[in-house]
Amino acid sequence: RLRALMVGHLREEKDPYTYWRAARLLAGRGDILLDHIGQALDPALGDEATALMASHPHYRWLGGLPHGQARSRIQAAHVLVHPSRMEGGAHVVIEAMRSGTPVIASRIDGNLGLLGEHYAGCFEPCDAEGLAALLQQARCDADMLPHLQRQCAVRAPLFSSEAEAATLHQMLARLLSRTH
Repeated sequence: RLRALMVGHLREEKDPYTYWRAARLLAGRGDILLDHIGQALDPALGDEATALMASHPHYRWLGGLPHGQARSRIQAAHVLVHPSRMEGGAHVVIEAMRSGTPVIASRIDGNLGLLGEHYAGCFEPCDAEGLAALLQQARCDADMLPHLQRQCAVRAPLFSSEAEAATLHQMLARLLSRTH
């Protein structure tokens, strides 16, 4: 079985609808399990997640979880799904990359900035069919997840605390040199 995980509060920007539509498209696939972590910031979206869970046994909405539990689930998942429609670099994508968990994400600037322009696990924003196809490929193509994992591993060092500190120091040095 392939265990996919979306980590994102239930709100428009995170686009849970695409994940939910993909779950419906994959309803006949008992070998693809879709978990979802995130609080219902919009109660109506929480109602929709609850209804989907009742009608599709391979989708589970786990609600909001503490950071440590969410991180453990990221590490245990076969793939993290990030269908966001808009945002900068998502911390959850970095968490997955640093944990060795491959990512399937929407092709938006924030995700491409983290994963790279030529990352193989991207689908168009709001494209549930594209997401479902990538999840099926991840389940059936033995080479896909290792390939995505290698792509993530190449970029993961960019987000280490040492790399982030060095970048911050370089930026501060440039700013200070301009003021003198």
